[in-house]
Amino acid sequence: MQIKQAQVSATHPVFRFVNINVPDMRGTRIEHERYGEGIISKEGISSYEIFFERSGKIEIRKDSDELEIIEEMEGGSGPSIDISAVEEVLMSVLEKYDALNEKVPLGDRWEGGKVMMHPADESLQVKEIPMETFFHKIVMVRDRLRVLEQNINSHEKLNDEDKVNLQQYISRCYGSLTTFNLLFREKDHYFRSK
Repeated sequence: MQIKQAQVSATHPVFRFVNINVPDMRGTRIEHERYGEGIISKEGISSYEIFFERSGKIEIRKDSDELEIIEEMEGGSGPSIDISAVEEVLMSVLEKYDALNEKVPLGDRWEGGKVMMHPADESLQVKEIPMETFFHKIVMVRDRLRVLEQNINSHEKLNDEDKVNLQQYISRCYGSLTTFNLLFREKDHYFRSK
């Protein structure tokens, strides 16, 4: 890659990048006026796919005058990293540890509803919680129980007997929470004592 200067006016020079016999710019560190520092991850015919520290993945035309090379990749293309393969592995790990919180739908009949808690003492105020908030907290409890279960099963220092005993407590928690299954739209999301 080479920088070519073009004069738009006497006071405003414009610099353009021109490809000259450089087959692969992947790994090159660049600076962008708006997005900051980034690394070219993919090179197309007319644009680069660049990962920026602050802005994520952005596609920018090769003839953009907002790019400046900070550090070129030594020796042409080094070991290439297939971004789609990295994304696939990352998604797999996140799914394995349930780090991707799926959107769990509330049953239609409960949308817009409220949970009312009336104390026995009528002089005390009634507590009102939107159903969506209450449901979200139930789903968070379920998700945290799943993570706890995974952590127990993968713990190095627990023996099998300890894991089984702790797993039984988690199963009882799931069983206690089956009362809230009526809030879920889909049966796939129900609490089940295993």
